[in-house]
Amino acid sequence: MTNTTHFGYETVAEEDKVHKVAEVFHSVAAKYDVMNDFMSAGLHRVWKAFTIAQAGIRPGFKVLDIAGGTGDLSKAFAKQAGPTGEVWLTDINESMLGVGRDRLLNKGIVTPTALCDAEKLPFPDNYFDRVSVAFGLRNMTHKDVALGEMRRVLKPGGKLLVLEFSKVWEPLKKPYDVYSFSVLPWLGKKVANDADSYRYLAESIRMHPDQETLKQMMEQAGLERVQYFNLTAGVAALHTGIKM
Repeated sequence: MTNTTHFGYETVAEEDKVHKVAEVFHSVAAKYDVMNDFMSAGLHRVWKAFTIAQAGIRPGFKVLDIAGGTGDLSKAFAKQAGPTGEVWLTDINESMLGVGRDRLLNKGIVTPTALCDAEKLPFPDNYFDRVSVAFGLRNMTHKDVALGEMRRVLKPGGKLLVLEFSKVWEPLKKPYDVYSFSVLPWLGKKVANDADSYRYLAESIRMHPDQETLKQMMEQAGLERVQYFNLTAGVAALHTGIKM
């Protein structure tokens, strides 16, 4: 029997989801940052800055940036970790990884990159001081497996940071839905000539675990001192957890 999962609101075979998500990000890679600025009115940069501050990267740290996309977090982490540090930019999507790698090189930042699946990380146990994933967890088929892998590669005392869209404050739900399912696909069509990918984005956010559920999932993966910070009334949330 074929196992199924969700791709937005659609039920698909697990093996099909990987290909469908890949198609979305191959399509949007070139316009990814422009669309993020349009979609969030630039707030994604504030959310990422908060995440970078919470990471507390110090010189010499080893850092893994999962689903690193266009490299915003890796760029900051590499500067903070310095020449004695080691910051890996990774993504499962070749188009996104290529954009991120090129952007870092254009900024004069040379850091290792790897095309890899967060559910099967090609790194040893207890290796990284910090692991981050920004706006990538909701696209993963087996989130529990991915969270377990993130914990595995963390050193004892290391921190995982998960920045993701989340459940918005209830009084804002109706206008947020109108924006997500009407304005967002229209913007996608106008800016990136791709309404369907941004319709999937809105649906994938609704299918992602809410703040408390994700907190419990991180605890079940073996992380401790798990907490979350609601950003912009819960439009996004940053979850953090420690490997003890």
